[in-house]
Amino acid sequence: MSLNKKNHDRRWINTKTKNMAIDIMFYMVLTLVSLTCVLPFIHIFAKSVSNEAFVVANKVFLIPKGINFTAYKKIFQDASIVRSLYVSVIVTLSFTVIGMMLTISSAYALTRKELKGRKVMSFLIMFTMYFTAGTIPDYLLMNDLKMLDTWWCMILPLSFSAYNFLIMKNNFQSSIPESLIESAVIDGAGHFKILAKIVIPLSKPIIATIALFYAVGRWNAYSDALFYIKQRVNLRPLQLKLYYLVVAATESFKAEGVVATGQITNPEVLKASCIIFATLPIVCIYPFVQKYFVRGTMIGAVKG
Repeated sequence: MSLNKKNHDRRWINTKTKNMAIDIMFYMVLTLVSLTCVLPFIHIFAKSVSNEAFVVANKVFLIPKGINFTAYKKIFQDASIVRSLYVSVIVTLSFTVIGMMLTISSAYALTRKELKGRKVMSFLIMFTMYFTAGTIPDYLLMNDLKMLDTWWCMILPLSFSAYNFLIMKNNFQSSIPESLIESAVIDGAGHFKILAKIVIPLSKPIIATIALFYAVGRWNAYSDALFYIKQRVNLRPLQLKLYYLVVAATESFKAEGVVATGQITNPEVLKASCIIFATLPIVCIYPFVQKYFVRGTMIGAVKG
């Protein structure tokens, strides 16, 4: 009896040791993966507040050297930055709201079995993920629609994403019980009421996830504004404004020479400051939707 107890204790200790080793290995892997995401951001922040001489000499890695906020002062002294920030906020909010309305409506409609041709329409939407017209046809289309140098050229063209649509559609098929919708239909509810009272309340995680995809994608984009906004400078979004700021600093720095007088901000420092300045709004918003984001990505990954 004593021998069996000793063997049992030994097996229990071996199992516990093995599980602990596996846990340690997973923690190490997760730590390394986390560091690959965090360290670049810390490096950029360190460069943005370091003395230009240390940045030029490539001596700044994770700890700032010679604290200097000249680049941030240059950003905030430009009054047009505030206007560009306002434009980016309005465009991002409008883009996200319109994109979510289109995505939710189309995803719900194409999950209904009574809709004829839904498979063909789903295929046509998915087809756009593999083939696009290109920049020149898009520009000609914006010109024909009289949308150049307007708010709408930054909102409407990309307000519907086939990828986000597929995630939303799979979520509706896998997480919304068909029997629940059938019961609502028997009670006399229409599709708009079903969508508002049943589908949307049960899909908050995936809705928050897709909304974050739309918002982050629009906030970080500037290439379309670079092509479509030419005359109305006051419509330049924040990302494009910071891009021009960095370009101007680079040209001024080259004109002054590497041995500058100290009045011209090094473009590397200014670029790092612009990255931090443009990233902070999204970083501040993300913690509030993180729990929905994690649940939504897991649900959206289930194939319906």
